[in-house]
Amino acid sequence: MKQFDIIALGELNVDLILNQIEGEPEIGKEKFAKQMTLTLGSSTAIFAANAAALGAKVAFCGMIGNDSFGDLVETSLQKKGVDTRFLIRQDKYATGATICMSYDEDRANLTYQGAMDYMGLADINPEVFKTAKHIHISSIYMQSGVKRDLKQILELCRQNGVTTSLDSQWDPVEKWDLDWKAILPMVTVFMPNETELKFLTRCATLEEAIETIRPYTNAAVIKCGSKGSILMRKGMPDRKQDALLNKNVVDCIGAGDSFNSGFITRLAAGDPLDVCQQYGNMTGAVNTTAAGGTTAFTCREDVERIGRERFGWSR
Repeated sequence: MKQFDIIALGELNVDLILNQIEGEPEIGKEKFAKQMTLTLGSSTAIFAANAAALGAKVAFCGMIGNDSFGDLVETSLQKKGVDTRFLIRQDKYATGATICMSYDEDRANLTYQGAMDYMGLADINPEVFKTAKHIHISSIYMQSGVKRDLKQILELCRQNGVTTSLDSQWDPVEKWDLDWKAILPMVTVFMPNETELKFLTRCATLEEAIETIRPYTNAAVIKCGSKGSILMRKGMPDRKQDALLNKNVVDCIGAGDSFNSGFITRLAAGDPLDVCQQYGNMTGAVNTTAAGGTTAFTCREDVERIGRERFGWSR
């Protein structure tokens, strides 16, 4: 028996979220935001916190600074029920931070990477690979060390019988230099959104991008925002799942990460991939009912109640 259903491996930072912004930022000018939230950020942390809220036993492996933002990250994860024994506190680097400027269904982010950029395989406690049933990795372009060592990390997962998921996310420098032809065969479920997949494969259309990765993919779920998601499985037809649309979106920060948390929580519980996809669509929709990536996720019962009452979701 593995000690943890899921270990989230990756970046950690705080999010300073600005909502209800009066126009886009302009050099030399100052604009107002009507709402501000300082909260646990990072794609992988949002995923971990929400997976724990959904009932999975979750731990986190990541690097933070010995500073007040690091304290906020650690205590926030603990309050969400995430085990923090594998966190690495670092004196040399500060904890990362992201300013999130939210505009309706989109956002503009500005990130200081800090400690997250320096963690590599040599920093990771080997117990991570022995105690996890599933390891989720996200935002590799934010983490030079993890990206450099990704093949070795995935190989250690394979050797220890650990299933894996990868959400590479956006490349801030837009090089898109992931060796995906070598990486994807080592990943249990690949979880990009449609825009990222097109850039990664250098394809003009989503259909072309899907066909490009198909020979290398065990399974993938492509997040398409308000158009839902597409599930790819080796040797099976693709499965499209319509989105559960929110008519009163608070913000969409973390919606993709919340989709991931729902999908992987059910995968770790042994559900079929189509059930995981349906659940991920629901948790992604619930995310949009509150500010930030984790606010809507108090417990599994509440999330599923919101899914039923607001979106008509049912198992």
